Amino acid sequence: MENSNQTLVNQNNSYIQNMPDWGQELSLKYCAKTVNLYFVSGNIRDLLPYDYATDNCFLFLPIKDWISNVLFGNDGIIIFYDSSQGISFAFERHRITYETLMSRIFPEVPITDFFSRDPVTALNYLEKFFYLTYYERENGAESTRIVLILDYAEIIVPAGEIYSLSEADRYCLVTLNRWANEPRFIRHDISIVLLTENISDINERLLALSAMAKVEIPLPDEKTRTAYLSYLKDGKEPDLELIPGRGISLQALGKLSAGLNLTNLYQLTADAYQAKQPVTLEYLAEKKKKIIENDAGGVLEFVESNYNLNFVSGNEFAKKRLRLAAKAIKDGHNEVVPMGYLVSGAIGTGKTFLVSAFANEIGIPMVKIGNIGASANQNQRADSQFEHILTILKAMAPVAVMIDEADVILGGSRDKKSSTTQTSFFSQLSNCMGNTEYRGKIIWFLITCRPDLLPIDLKRQGRAEEHLALFYPETDDEKVELLQLLQKKLDLKITKTDFLKIVKKIKFEVSGADLESILVRARLKANGENRNMITEGDLLTTVADFLPPTYPHEIELQNLVASLECTSKELIPKKYQRDRNTLITEIHQLKQLLGEIH
Repeated sequence: MENSNQTLVNQNNSYIQNMPDWGQELSLKYCAKTVNLYFVSGNIRDLLPYDYATDNCFLFLPIKDWISNVLFGNDGIIIFYDSSQGISFAFERHRITYETLMSRIFPEVPITDFFSRDPVTALNYLEKFFYLTYYERENGAESTRIVLILDYAEIIVPAGEIYSLSEADRYCLVTLNRWANEPRFIRHDISIVLLTENISDINERLLALSAMAKVEIPLPDEKTRTAYLSYLKDGKEPDLELIPGRGISLQALGKLSAGLNLTNLYQLTADAYQAKQPVTLEYLAEKKKKIIENDAGGVLEFVESNYNLNFVSGNEFAKKRLRLAAKAIKDGHNEVVPMGYLVSGAIGTGKTFLVSAFANEIGIPMVKIGNIGASANQNQRADSQFEHILTILKAMAPVAVMIDEADVILGGSRDKKSSTTQTSFFSQLSNCMGNTEYRGKIIWFLITCRPDLLPIDLKRQGRAEEHLALFYPETDDEKVELLQLLQKKLDLKITKTDFLKIVKKIKFEVSGADLESILVRARLKANGENRNMITEGDLLTTVADFLPPTYPHEIELQNLVASLECTSKELIPKKYQRDRNTLITEIHQLKQLLGEIH
């Protein structure tokens, strides 16, 4: 790129157009010459593509090489710094220039200090070098662009309140703040690029500056993944190629590997090559699951189900609503798919099973988000961890996302006593749930037996738009249907049995979980008597002995709040179809009885 303050965008337009979207964004912001401080976050530890020719010939480079080689064309003085390696240069001649100049001006300073790993010392001498160079330029020296790339920026200017930062952290924060607001840096083409995987790890005061730019590198798309696999297969990577013949095609692997970065793809294909294992669908699914779950720090878990909505008993209206959404996604009508669902109901109503069955019905992956930042010592990581998870979800789309026990995971996010990072995590979640760009691509399911404890921000229209409520089976026919489906699900062998006779012996309110427990106990009884078949007598004996756990007030409260939150009259049983003010009064009374309010 030309080092000029004239119309750089027009001069370099054809060059910029070959860059990925994020590279174009970074280039245009640099060419605009309005800021000199740039944050680059996201998939920065991966190999990054550059389409250097019109016939889709790709280069794949580490982030530092990409910025120095592709973005700046190795033109100018390019300096690297991180707290492990200290100060280094892209070219030896520039290192010698730096060392010679600094030694001449500061002869009493040891040369090692000019390349120090200590951030205070490093930034101090780099600033002196910047000033010296543009003083020389003002006295007639040749103008040379300077680019400083600060890697692991979260170590240099970590997130946190001022009072919690160390003296060194505060020095670095103030220094970078001054640089961002120094007009001579822009005038003399001095740019500072900070690299971090998660932008939320950076100090908020620096991110709030108007004189800075942020660019996020996403996980690679299908085109990039396929190009990289072709790069490997063509032998450009020594001793590695895809095993032909028995595995899936290169194009299929590129399509089905959404959510993986190029380094992950290299690992996956290298492992297969070494083991002489063809990359089959099963191999890919298992490897992808392990890689993504590990990459997410154990917070993201794939939900696998062998059942579809045909295995869900009752709740016909809820299944109808979910099937309509499934059809819309399959038909490509994402614009009519709800952004998310709130699925509530008392314990044992099959909420999690319903959602898992929906994901299997539609044929898209489902992941479950665990408890992020649950303890005090994890709070500092909560928003950073979730930022990384969102990057993965965006790349995996279409994907269903389950947050089970959402009242526990999200219920305290807007509490006044919540930490700053918890609030930031909640803000990221609500923003993503409400981003219509992902309608039909990221489908959220908040599952809870206490929807009243969830923040209103997440339950409103535009986020969790459909509120589904599930209840215990009421009629004998519903209970018989549920028993038969549970027998099929559990793969139980039962002699010819009158299930209606069995359910009529049940004299208490029963949940799906209770009925499953009855079947399992009957199977245990048969097994104890060395029988593979469950008899009607086994079931009758088990029912006669069975006493479900009894929490009448808690269960009634869960049913009432599910009825109050439900957005469809058809889902609510007749006994709960009453005036909403009446429901609110009864809920208040039960909460008082249970000691939740005073």
